[in-house]
Amino acid sequence: MDMKSNAKLSMLERIGYGVGDYSANLIYSSISAFLLLYYTNVVGASAAMAASIIAISKIFDGVSDLVMGLIVDRTHSRFGKARPWILRLCVPLAVATVLMFSVPDSLSEKGLFIYMFLTYNLVSTVFYTGINVPYASLNGLMTTNAYERGLLGNFRMILSTAGTMTVNTYVLKLVCAFGNGDQWNQAGWTRVYIIIGIATIILNLFTFGVCKERVVEEKAEKENVPILKSLKGLFTNKYWVLMLIALLVMYFMMSCFYGSAAYYVQYVMGDISYFASISNALSIAQIITMFCTPFLMMKLSKRNTMLIGAFIQVIGFVGTGLAGNNLSMQIMMSVVKGIGFGCAAAVMFGLLQDAITYGQWKNGYGTVGMGNAASSFGMKVGSGIGTAALGAILNIGKFNSALEVQGIAAQNAITVSFAWIPVITAVTIIICMVFFDIDKIYGKVTEDLANGRYKED
Repeated sequence: MDMKSNAKLSMLERIGYGVGDYSANLIYSSISAFLLLYYTNVVGASAAMAASIIAISKIFDGVSDLVMGLIVDRTHSRFGKARPWILRLCVPLAVATVLMFSVPDSLSEKGLFIYMFLTYNLVSTVFYTGINVPYASLNGLMTTNAYERGLLGNFRMILSTAGTMTVNTYVLKLVCAFGNGDQWNQAGWTRVYIIIGIATIILNLFTFGVCKERVVEEKAEKENVPILKSLKGLFTNKYWVLMLIALLVMYFMMSCFYGSAAYYVQYVMGDISYFASISNALSIAQIITMFCTPFLMMKLSKRNTMLIGAFIQVIGFVGTGLAGNNLSMQIMMSVVKGIGFGCAAAVMFGLLQDAITYGQWKNGYGTVGMGNAASSFGMKVGSGIGTAALGAILNIGKFNSALEVQGIAAQNAITVSFAWIPVITAVTIIICMVFFDIDKIYGKVTEDLANGRYKED
């Protein structure tokens, strides 16, 4: 690794990196927000069939993260380790996404299941993972500069949120426009995702073109590291383990919190129309905060910015639990939570890359692909467990969707998921960050790596 690896990046390159996650969220947010709705209301599949396909596929999706991480670590090309996969897979991902939202209407029930299962896994398990793991790894391969890595994470999360807002705002409107005013028209969905597919290809090619990999391996590092050795190196790296725990509980919390939000406004506050105001207050506060976090990172470090964000989250969620059905207070607490989320989201992936770089220095070999893949696997596990926990908590509270007014136990269950579980996860993140003291040695880590030295040398 030479000294240019500690480079300061241009604004174009930072934007180019962020555009990669804007592109990814055009597809990821489509799956999160509309795929189940599309399967049931357009295709006519049962909710049980659609949900089972997505649930079963999560297992394959998690395993494919680890496989792709190993592939990235073993990639040695003129374009680097991560960028070639963005180039190779952007077109297949776009085509598979169009196929996923173009289920033929002439299939038998068995044929429908097979088609949905195959196209969903082509998108999520194969091609999306095949781009997203290298994309996450690219942060750590563009520079070893801790501040620049924080900025890359910041641009990533700003544009990721913008991608989600784009999907939530325009997809259903475009489906109606292309489907003769009918949002359940199959042709409308296909046409919209042809447009989105073309957009993702162009955006991924832009990311590939403007981003450069500067963290080049020494000849000795290019030897293929066995998967068990890679995993051992990760799990003996305390900073990576701390980030894994933090990301796992964060995504667990997001599944509980976001999944229970509509339930909360409808059954605790008594008016589903409050959902937009409360949700948008959080999103807007988060985006504004992420524009400010570069100054916090410069003055306080990424780790301390994450700590501050977690403390603010605790305040916001405690306030949420105490605010009850007071709309003004809930909007105010959404702003507070958005500030906390913005601080954490802006730095979490930069901190992960710093932990992976520390592991390279500590172990004498790199695991950038596997480190990002295993973390992604942990985030998916956290998200899946969070969704399952939300369902279990609602069941314990005897939630009944047939009732317009829920009993006290069901309302309490919803409030626990919406407010009090997030308090526990935010406290867990605080504990992780207290021990994440990588700043005191990171300068030596990058200096040694730039000079071809490792901890044991």
